[in-house]
Amino acid sequence: MSAYEMVKDQLSKMVPFAIHTGVVIDELSGEGATCHLEQRGEVENHIQSMHAGALFVLGEQASGAAYAGAFVDRMMALRPVAAKAEISYLKIAKGTITAKAKVRDDVDGLKAKLDQDGKVVFAVDVDLFDADELHVASMVVDWHVKSLS
Repeated sequence: MSAYEMVKDQLSKMVPFAIHTGVVIDELSGEGATCHLEQRGEVENHIQSMHAGALFVLGEQASGAAYAGAFVDRMMALRPVAAKAEISYLKIAKGTITAKAKVRDDVDGLKAKLDQDGKVVFAVDVDLFDADELHVASMVVDWHVKSLS
């Protein structure tokens, strides 16, 4: 099992609310992450589309998976905190929604800053799409990562 597969497996078990909501981590790599959430009654709103809160949870989980993929070689020595998140709801979201997340900045540069300062702040961009590839939401999550040593 690769380091990415191990981290994916652990992340899939770590965030109780994402588990409760039904978020599934599909892919995790050094390039980013992809997650999905199937629409069902528990995550719908009053107009039978995906609830805004469910979309937020999906995007935040994808952003954390993208962070984890980028820093997979250092995971045990870091404390990550999602410090700020902004989401724009672009279209009504129905059906299975997929979130694609990527660290915005050069990861090697972020690791160098982490080595120098013991902490780093960076953004993860997340785009959410329905099954027809309609762009239903965009999200930016700011991560604050601190070295434990």
